[in-house]
Amino acid sequence: MTETTEQRTEIVLPGVAEPEGLQVRTVPVPVPGPGQVVVRMEATGVSFAEQQMRRGRYYDQPPFPFVPGYDLVGVVHAIGDDATARLGERVAVLTKVGGWASHVVVDAADLVPLPAGLDPVEASTVVVNGITAWQMLHRKARIRASQTILVHGANGGVGSTLVQLARLAGVRVIGTASPRHHESLRELGVIPIDYRTDVATAVRELAPGGVDAVFDHLGPASVPDSWRLLARGGTLVAYGSAATRDDSGSKQLPVLKVLGRVWAWNALPNGRHAYFYNIWAGRGLARRRFQARLRQDLTQVLTAMAQRHITARIGARFPLTSAAEALRLAESGTTAGKVVLTP
Repeated sequence: MTETTEQRTEIVLPGVAEPEGLQVRTVPVPVPGPGQVVVRMEATGVSFAEQQMRRGRYYDQPPFPFVPGYDLVGVVHAIGDDATARLGERVAVLTKVGGWASHVVVDAADLVPLPAGLDPVEASTVVVNGITAWQMLHRKARIRASQTILVHGANGGVGSTLVQLARLAGVRVIGTASPRHHESLRELGVIPIDYRTDVATAVRELAPGGVDAVFDHLGPASVPDSWRLLARGGTLVAYGSAATRDDSGSKQLPVLKVLGRVWAWNALPNGRHAYFYNIWAGRGLARRRFQARLRQDLTQVLTAMAQRHITARIGARFPLTSAAEALRLAESGTTAGKVVLTP
């Protein structure tokens, strides 16, 4: 395949920086290698991971400089040798980094086709959020109809997708959020609790025997309270350390603290279980299995969206070159739903 003269616009994070420190660069569109494709980006999300990465606080981010962007939706633009894909096919891709660009090289095995008619911007709101929510609900907590769960940050990117998938499964959902988000949560069938109040007491009033699962993204200071709210046989799924976003010091330490508690709790003979969810767990040891599971789970989420069982929650849209403004808005906490970048 010959080198193209087309140009790619990319957003570069040069180091620890304020959002305004992001750099817009133009370079040639890359050429896909064997087993790879180039996807022309139509939508890419601004996730909490980028908020941590710009501070150097994401626990396994790559060295600076790099192009952020945890996921994208787009169209197959070029195909390398031995890659199974169709030109023009609309796909979703989990990237971890690299998604904030007009054209992105990915492995063809990572492509997940979009259902016909699904809007790419809407679909982009449930790529990383949808995989995370689906796997925590169904692969970790193994929720069942009529159970009761607690979701911290129920109005957030993962939280809002998770509560919709849980309600679709017939689960009773209690969700913490700021009062300004309570009405929209009620519309989703969620029982809202003000996160600034005594959450434990409020949950006990709603579920005297404890809840069947708690989904906690806050970090080491929060997970002990979440553990104590579990009913016998219940499951705690911790999946981040959002409350430590602005801390200094080791970026790995908050995760290690949560992992230490998880290991200790699972050693207790009390019928409860705890997990630290990492979407990338197992990729290095069983890549094909990881990719197959990812395709299966994201397909479930995208199908549910195409069938209008879950709805996109779009907080704002910005052009790719306004990534700094988009990131600043996402960090402000003033918008509900996903902030999305488009070409």
